[in-house]
Formats: sequence, C-alpha cells, structure tokens
Amino acid sequence: MKNELLKRLFEANGQPVSGQEIADEFGLSRTAIWKYVKDLEKDGYEIGSIRKKGYYLIAVPDRVNEANVKKHLKSTVFGQRIDYKESCLSTQFIAHEEAQNGAPNGTVVISEEQTAGKGRMSRPWDSADGKGIWMSVITRPALTPQQAPQMTLVAAVAVTRAIEEVAGVNPSIKWPNDILIDGKKVTGILTELQADPDRVKAIILGIGINVNQNEEDFPEELKSIATSLKIVGGKTINRAILIAKTLELLEHYTNLYVAHGFSPIKLLWEGYSNTVGKRIRAVMFNETIEGIAMGITEDGMLNLKLEDGSIRGIFSADIHFQ
Repeated sequence: MKNELLKRLFEANGQPVSGQEIADEFGLSRTAIWKYVKDLEKDGYEIGSIRKKGYYLIAVPDRVNEANVKKHLKSTVFGQRIDYKESCLSTQFIAHEEAQNGAPNGTVVISEEQTAGKGRMSRPWDSADGKGIWMSVITRPALTPQQAPQMTLVAAVAVTRAIEEVAGVNPSIKWPNDILIDGKKVTGILTELQADPDRVKAIILGIGINVNQNEEDFPEELKSIATSLKIVGGKTINRAILIAKTLELLEHYTNLYVAHGFSPIKLLWEGYSNTVGKRIRAVMFNETIEGIAMGITEDGMLNLKLEDGSIRGIFSADIHFQ
C-alpha cells in the first residue's frame, strides 16, 4: 500500500492526492492512509497536505526503492518486479533463492548496502550504505549453458553505456567485466548460472557501481585502484535514474543477443574496450601467460597473441597491463 500511495503521489506531480478517495478505492479507513503517509515520512519523503484536497509530494529521499526507480523506468520486463532492501548480506544470495523459487524474468534485487558483498572469485566488494548501486538482476534468456558467459559482456556494454549517458563520463571495459574510468575501477559485474545440462534456467547478474562515494569513503587499500562517478564527474548522480537506464539497456542488449547472436554485442564491447591492442599478463588458475590482446571471439574469449606468434584463447583470467 505504501508503494501504491507513493506511485499516486509521483504521478500527481505535486498536485494533491485525495486520501479519502484512495481509502475508498482499497477499502481502508482514512486513518490507515494517514499512517501510510507517516511511514513514508519516516522513510525520508517530505509530504505536505491541504485540507479537504489531500496529500502532495514535496521532496524525495535519495533511496533506490521500487517507487523511486519505477518513476524513471522505461524497460518493459527488467525491473517490473523489484525486491528492495535497506541492508542485506548480498543481493546475489537473495536473487539465487528467488530464482530457485520461480521469480520472473527481469526481477531485480536492490539494497542500499551489502554487508558481505562479493565480486569474482568470491572476493569481497565494498558496498557503502546509500552511496552506490548494489543490485542483482534475474534473467531467463533462451540460451544454452555454453552461451551464458557472454551475458557478462552483454551486461558490461549495457552498464558502460548507461554510465556514459547518465553521468556524462567516458568509461571503458577491462576484459571481461571491469568498468574503469581514468584507469580506476568504478563497476564490477558478477555472472552466476542456474542451469540444466541443455538449457539455462536463470542467469543472475550482480552489478556493483560506485556512484556517489567521496575519496574518504574508500578504504586506504582501495584509493589507488577504485573511484566513483561523483569523484570523476564532480557531481552527485541520481542513483534511481542510473538504475532505470541500466535496466533499460540491459533488457535491450539481452534481447539483441538472443535474437541476433553475439556479433553486434562483440562490436560494441570492442568499441568500449581498453584491453584490445595492449600487452597484458593473464593469470589463470594453473598458469600465467603474456601477449598482445587481439580482441574477443564469438564465444567471448579473449584472443592473446603470444611471443611465438600463435593465438591463444582465454576464457577466464585476471589480466594485468604491462
């Protein structure tokens, strides 16, 4: 009911919304509506009232709850169901459970903070309260398990372009899924799979974006390698708008990939890449190799030209520029 009331207040664009009419519509008492208004005020919304006319919205808190995100949402599937948390261990944990329980395609789990956020290889991910975007998107594309890893690159393109459009900065992609600005990491993407041997049941995309942190918000050990959109662009970013744009583009590029294959995504990814043409060291589980990054294959592997002139395809590795 709180979300419905908030939706009506947003749609009214500052004009009063009758509490009595909403109470009658939903079979509630006028006092019940008043209590929901008070709950919204506790959440940080500033709401005014005009006697015999109703309630109107004065100011909106910087939160990434369902109502705030949906106000800006243009996607038709992704984000139509949002599970919002003030705090959680990890949105990935929740999204996995919801996917197992049949959550629909495009379901999004968003939290203001994560107390046990994780990146690739289970590395910890610093998830400050109210400063970034910490979300997981449940996708159910018609893909085989062999095609699922490319969704990491699909997501990287979508997030990079969303950052570009909303924040007005110029990010680049470090293979496979780190998004950098001025050489520092601003976004990480974690792709996890639920599948049968012959079909994908769900791909859970964990997306962490450093949005409004100041330099002092980062631990000392991260200051040289991490940044935020606010630090780079010099302005505070509306996180709800960035989430909505990310979901819009993620839906678009996922549909493009499913309909037309990886080729159009490959071209976009390489256009944003800061890896192609660079000499790199690729650290894998059981070996380390060096060479020139030549681009990615139709399978999303990174082609590396070795010293002897041979080409080696790398599916997963930590890469370091030389």
